[in-house]
Amino acid sequence: MEYQHTPVLLKEVLAILQPHKGQRFIDATLGSGGYTMALAKAVGPTGLIVSFDLDPLAITNAHHQLSQKNINNVLLINDNFANLSQDLKERGIDSQFNGLVLDLGLSSAQLADTDRGFSFTQDGPLDMAFGPGSPYLTSEIVNHWTESELRRIIRDYGEEPWAGPLAKAIAKYRRRQPITRTQELVAIVEQVLPPSYVARSRHHPATKLFQALRIATNQELENLDSVLNQSLSLLCPHGRIVAVTFHSLEDRLVKHFFLRESKDCLCPPEFPVCRCGHHAQLKIVYRHPLKASEAEKAGNPRARSAKLRAASKL
Repeated sequence: MEYQHTPVLLKEVLAILQPHKGQRFIDATLGSGGYTMALAKAVGPTGLIVSFDLDPLAITNAHHQLSQKNINNVLLINDNFANLSQDLKERGIDSQFNGLVLDLGLSSAQLADTDRGFSFTQDGPLDMAFGPGSPYLTSEIVNHWTESELRRIIRDYGEEPWAGPLAKAIAKYRRRQPITRTQELVAIVEQVLPPSYVARSRHHPATKLFQALRIATNQELENLDSVLNQSLSLLCPHGRIVAVTFHSLEDRLVKHFFLRESKDCLCPPEFPVCRCGHHAQLKIVYRHPLKASEAEKAGNPRARSAKLRAASKL
């Protein structure tokens, strides 16, 4: 089934990337194909868009869209974006790209697919993998990782203050029977979190736990760090990288990467002379992240937590 929606902050992303006829861009997170289709139209038949997604459903959907619209300047690669440089090298594609875009949110199709286990509002199996070959199974994490490991990922990846009690409750539950369904986890959350804490939250009480498990299942932060570092050698001078994030961990990682790579020296302040030999490779486009307009937020709830950061290759 074909699925598509207008990606978050599309107008802002295009304004930053400024695609022109004959240029080349990487859409590292294809998703429902919104950025890819817009960029493909802008660069025309002499340009090239290389789009990555680990999810086979996203690739199949994009193939259908491209065929329907008779677009022939897009190369689709079904792989983790952490392998971006290697995949390009294997296909004989050089590294001079005019821009790279990352939309790090879940696609609407992934959330809607009850067999994937991403949603805490519908029952489904504990999967949460973006595609085949994910390093872990969510069910393995929930049922076999130690209580201390569970507490760590819920605290660090979910930023959940009640990480300890949640990990303890999961460990207690699984001693009686394996946890195999998303609604089993939701029920545990509802039993553990105090009503006063839930009432103060703007989100579903299971949001942070599911975020933590999804990040751990797919090694999201490690892969994001990898693709950011790879982007430095993939962009041509003045090429731009744009990252749209949906939670603070991703935003913080992107922010610190841009800050680090925009400095000529990373030595501690007390060093009288530079010893690191680091040279700036990026220029930050905006001092503060861009956010969606009120109109976009009203029409698309996903846009409410979106933050856009951008940098230009020196």
